[in-house]
Amino acid sequence: MSVTLPRVVLAAPSSGAGKTSIATGLIAALTASGLAVSPHKVGPDYIDPGYHALAAGRPGRNLDPWLVGEERVVPLLLHGARTPRPADVAVVEGVMGLFDGASHPSVAPGFGSTAHVAALVRAPVVLVVDAAAQARSVAALVHGFATFDPSVRIGGVVLNRVGSDRHEAILREALGAAGVPVLGAVRRLDALRTPSRHLGLVPTAERSAEAVATVRRLGAVVAGSVDLDAVLRLARSAPDLHGRPWDPVEEVTAIPGRPRIAVAGGPAFTFGYAENAELLTAAGAEVVTVDPLRDEALPDRTAGLVVGGGFPEVHAAELSANGALRADVAALAARGGPVAAECAGLLYLSRELDGHPMCGVVGTRTAMAPTLTLGYRAAVAPAGSVLAAAGTRVRGHEFHRTHAEPGAGTVPAWQWSATGPEGFVQGGVHASYLHLHWAGAPELAGRFATACAATRRPVPEETRAHR
Repeated sequence: MSVTLPRVVLAAPSSGAGKTSIATGLIAALTASGLAVSPHKVGPDYIDPGYHALAAGRPGRNLDPWLVGEERVVPLLLHGARTPRPADVAVVEGVMGLFDGASHPSVAPGFGSTAHVAALVRAPVVLVVDAAAQARSVAALVHGFATFDPSVRIGGVVLNRVGSDRHEAILREALGAAGVPVLGAVRRLDALRTPSRHLGLVPTAERSAEAVATVRRLGAVVAGSVDLDAVLRLARSAPDLHGRPWDPVEEVTAIPGRPRIAVAGGPAFTFGYAENAELLTAAGAEVVTVDPLRDEALPDRTAGLVVGGGFPEVHAAELSANGALRADVAALAARGGPVAAECAGLLYLSRELDGHPMCGVVGTRTAMAPTLTLGYRAAVAPAGSVLAAAGTRVRGHEFHRTHAEPGAGTVPAWQWSATGPEGFVQGGVHASYLHLHWAGAPELAGRFATACAATRRPVPEETRAHR
């Protein structure tokens, strides 16, 4: 199957060059021009896709060969480009420096890098260069990146943080001699900086109207500083892709009964891959959202609960104050209701977080840590659970600045060589620091939905009395 999809990858020589701002602004500018834009992010990051989603009006999606396998990268790109409606162009934001990949002994250098993904999806690259502290040297930098790997085609440069008209002229002249077209030059604009904290940018769900305003300003700046027509011509130069879009319906077997699965959302739980919920729906579940900051009970007929990542440490006092929902979650777990929690979800299910009482479902105490834990993990399930059969092998990632004491229960959730046993399996609960992209292991969604169908939430006494 041959598919025509104009597409471009935005990369940078290193982190901190401003590629998220430029990518988000480009998505917003193209969307404002009337195009349907499919936004994507290389790597496991959850926060940048939130800004992309605001800019595009559709989910931001990740392309990560480590999490889903190389063979699924193109199908997932095509899936995102047709969901919820066909896109006119796809914009893919890279991760770290162009050639910086996964640091894991099981893969070759550069695996999972922006260059790797650009080669997989056969897309031209726009290099975002922080020009704030350089002039003619920019030509040597860009020349090196353009010639380092013949499989990667750098089709142009966007200069970021340009200081003046004179500065821009020097940069353009140098790059003209190097034979690399300049597609845009963006001035230093402190007003467009997005706030950050211990895990990176502040998620859009926590900034609400402010985040929307920032995305609009980014779109306006890029529209006025970047040649959008040139970017589109470059995107349309990408060759046709061969393959079929990923389809969650083909990955799982639908079960009868339509169990209702609540997924934690709201400002405290903003990390999640769109494909996870799509797989649960394809497996026959009804997926609903619960906000642990505001909702005082799980939705009626909730059979299972998924609590993904986020920033509960920022909202610990408010989460603790919602004792009614904490008690409802604990009751669900006590009667064997399936609960899948990862990272922030583990913190919420713990006894306490930074001294604030949490749900008390798993016997661990959690708190902020002095250092960041970050990296890819290859894990195996030492025992069966509602999420994974014993012996299941998965690839995930850790991304947190908290710690749990103890870090594993009598029956751990996962085992990997770096730390040994990790997480908790007890009854219908599976809680761990490991983040997973279920498109890379769709059997997890099917197994969890099946467990939820087998464990229905009882109808409240007062509801039965009025039947």
